Amino acid sequence: MKSLFERLPTRRLVSTFVLLGTLSLAIVAGSFAAHGVRGQEKQTDSADATPLKVVNSPVAPNEFVKIAKEVGPAVVNINTQTLPKQSLNRGGRNPHSRMQPNQQAPGDDQDDEQPGPGQGQQGQGQGQGQGQGNFQDFFNKFFGGQMPDQEGGDDNQVRESLGSGFIVDPKGYIITNNHVIEKADKIYVKLSTDPDSQDLGRPARVIGIDKATDLAVIKIDTSTALPTVKLGNSDSAQVGDWVEAIGSPFALAQTVTAGIISAKHRTIEPGASGQFQHFIQTDAAINPGNSGGPLLDMNGEVIGVNTAIYTQSAGYQGIGFAMPSNTVAEIYNDLISATHKVTRGSIGIRFNQGLSGAVNRVYGFKNGVLVQQVVKGGPADKAGLKGGDVITTVDGRSIKDGDDLVNEITNRRPGSTIRLGFQRDGKSIDTTATIADLDKVFSEAENQQADTSPDDRGDAGEAKLGLVVRQESDSTAAKLHLPGVVIQSVRSGSFGDLQGLSPGLIITRINKQPTGTKEQFDAVVSKLKNGDDVVFEVVDPRHPESGTNYLGGTLE
Repeated sequence: MKSLFERLPTRRLVSTFVLLGTLSLAIVAGSFAAHGVRGQEKQTDSADATPLKVVNSPVAPNEFVKIAKEVGPAVVNINTQTLPKQSLNRGGRNPHSRMQPNQQAPGDDQDDEQPGPGQGQQGQGQGQGQGQGNFQDFFNKFFGGQMPDQEGGDDNQVRESLGSGFIVDPKGYIITNNHVIEKADKIYVKLSTDPDSQDLGRPARVIGIDKATDLAVIKIDTSTALPTVKLGNSDSAQVGDWVEAIGSPFALAQTVTAGIISAKHRTIEPGASGQFQHFIQTDAAINPGNSGGPLLDMNGEVIGVNTAIYTQSAGYQGIGFAMPSNTVAEIYNDLISATHKVTRGSIGIRFNQGLSGAVNRVYGFKNGVLVQQVVKGGPADKAGLKGGDVITTVDGRSIKDGDDLVNEITNRRPGSTIRLGFQRDGKSIDTTATIADLDKVFSEAENQQADTSPDDRGDAGEAKLGLVVRQESDSTAAKLHLPGVVIQSVRSGSFGDLQGLSPGLIITRINKQPTGTKEQFDAVVSKLKNGDDVVFEVVDPRHPESGTNYLGGTLE
């Protein structure tokens, strides 16, 4: 079975607990039948047996006990509700579900992704990882869109999800994961001191979200000061340090687990999807429902927000990931500001990640970032950079790789200036660039592309969907009795990629409109705009017996 990195899903689970005693009873029953011991207890004298007594020997509490008592009151249970109108097929990313024979892609819910080579959008914005919506979603089928035994269930039902969070301000401000609350219509928070009843909890509202780090800030109203946690310094945490996690796995509130820090600075999503996510890895048991809960050091301070697990079985397997507290603090401070958003700097380039040694040798550099594309009108463009240039320094400091460049640039405020050193055709050149807002740089570029005419913007399928297609051969069309266009390539991280499309599949219709020729395909795609629901009817020519599969989401 394929190994997957998974964002901790938040679906409320209906579990059946099987007592081990059931097996024991069956064995005992078999023993009675075989040996005729039934009824012996009535004939046995046990007057010489000594009754058992519970010994009250106090055990000195360890650090885990102290931390659980101290921090537990500030850890909350988060319930969300998604109303029917938004329940399914809303374009959530499902990068892991590549279509298989006789399999229809599950509905969207969370996101997740496999590691793989990618591109960075300068950050620089967006690199493009190999699959992932990335990591919020493998659990679609298991714990997300539908339960395994409910595929094709009722779309009119209200869906409930579960996650964790922790209070950082006595006025009711709470940190959690974005994927816990992003699709919710209603959010409720239950404190450990709240009555254990059917009531979902206290209504909460969203203060701000940051998809790049999968963090969110929500708030509940309170008339009294609430207990809070302290944020520790994740940079000082070391591999091998003891840690403790508190959360609500499988709806079991206030669950405490312990382990150690297994590694630091883990990047589990390639390209832009993971360029702002460098996790603490731990073997403390975390499971679905732990999302947004704290990872604590032995001082009882939060050093991470539990976010993801690596799994082959849809459950805990000894590897979990938490967003470091130093990153959390920076994001939180931006989200509670007047703008309620995280502003990151950008110079407007896209670059290749994970280049081979051959590329480095041909282009003549060991360290640095090879520019793949310069956004027209962006800071790098105005500073004179071109595709094929190799950025080697920022303000005189050598740049190691794409991650190094992203960290250097995104921490700069828009409007500030930097000095860039780069190589072109073996020559070293210096230039000055003015930092811009990352979101604006790329959104403006996308808007300019969308505003151009079909003839100006090239292939509509590639621009909007990330797909390069060709017309199906006459022989294949005759064999399948379904004319369509064959997918030649899928741009990693694009809309088509996130819906599960892959090279070799045949698109026969989009939104019920035939795409039997390249002209028909282009005509349908050219009319699509952001906010539209897009459904592909797809056939795998290698497995025509599987019939038509339906893949789709909302174009953003």
